Amino acid sequence: MRTVTFSSQNNLTLLFCGIEFFPSLLAAIEGAKNEILLETYIFAGDDAGQSIKEALVRAAGRGVEVNVITDWLGTGQAQAQILDKEFVQAKVNHRIFNAWFRRGTTRLHRKMCVVDREVAFVGGINFNDDLFSDDDSRIALPAPRWDFAIRIVGPLVNTIHLEMQAQWARLGKLNLVSRFEMFRQLRKTQPLTNAQPALAGLVVRDNLRNRRTIQRAYLHALGTAKKSALLASPYFAPGRRFRNALAAAAARGVEVTVLLGVGQFRMQDAVAHSFYPQLLKSGVKLVEYGKTQLHGKVAVIDEDWATVGSSNCDALSLFLNQEANVVIKDAAFSKTLRGHIEQGIVDGVMVKLEDFSHIPWYKRVWYEVAYSLYRAIIRLITLDNYD
Repeated sequence: MRTVTFSSQNNLTLLFCGIEFFPSLLAAIEGAKNEILLETYIFAGDDAGQSIKEALVRAAGRGVEVNVITDWLGTGQAQAQILDKEFVQAKVNHRIFNAWFRRGTTRLHRKMCVVDREVAFVGGINFNDDLFSDDDSRIALPAPRWDFAIRIVGPLVNTIHLEMQAQWARLGKLNLVSRFEMFRQLRKTQPLTNAQPALAGLVVRDNLRNRRTIQRAYLHALGTAKKSALLASPYFAPGRRFRNALAAAAARGVEVTVLLGVGQFRMQDAVAHSFYPQLLKSGVKLVEYGKTQLHGKVAVIDEDWATVGSSNCDALSLFLNQEANVVIKDAAFSKTLRGHIEQGIVDGVMVKLEDFSHIPWYKRVWYEVAYSLYRAIIRLITLDNYD
């Protein structure tokens, strides 16, 4: 089993919503002197996206090497073409991930940036206005989208830079020798030192060497949990192993609570609802968050294990898309993140098992049909077991 490789002495800052993330990211870009590497799923043409684009253009104008990767599906064909044209004119290097599904169905769902190999950002926040829905920009949200990112200074930045550099190279033209050397470099790990605090490691998911690394990180943490496990995910459709790990932790007396986003996609909600009875009977607490669009993919387990990143607890993130999470072993950081999740739980609605005893039979059938369709589609497009 491939485990998380931690580095020590990292300075980590939790950034809550765009109001904290965008100013921090823009400040780093404006201060760049040599290089910017950036990846995102959505790079919108709204005010938020425009401000980042203009900052990148200014950096390129100063002579900074700027490499940007955007996902074709997430950003959209029309917007990707607009960005490509404007970036080319400004001498910003731009590559579009998997246009027209030429590389299969996988998507670049990572949100990452490294500036001058000194500061990095990893999380779940896209480059779009967090006061509008990310699937329909015409729909205003009642409150800023609930989401997180991390600002990182320290040894982990080198690991993130290497991963992003390799991603950039993979989307270019590489011969077999170059690809093998890149793979060899990525296989190297740095020894874990005993220095404290802020142990942190990058965990990525792809369809080559890291097919299940993010799920394994979750399963290991849940399997060793002693007191509590708080998870938040906007889209909840994990495989059997993940669901069993949640139930097993609750059976050991661990207080397991999952904060769920609801109301965005009917089928997604139905799939999640199909798991509710089993999880609730096992003692897992489920809370539906409806205050605004929940987009954060975060967790805190016990006192000192936390993760922030782009990976949802669903099959698309755990078995198909390219994702990036940071796993942190630090009590102070975990306490801060725990406070946000606990507030989200307070703002949500606790699901009760007895609520399902009054659900009409046709809704129960719809939940099971939705899950069966979802499972069949995932197995087809991943060519893998949905477990």
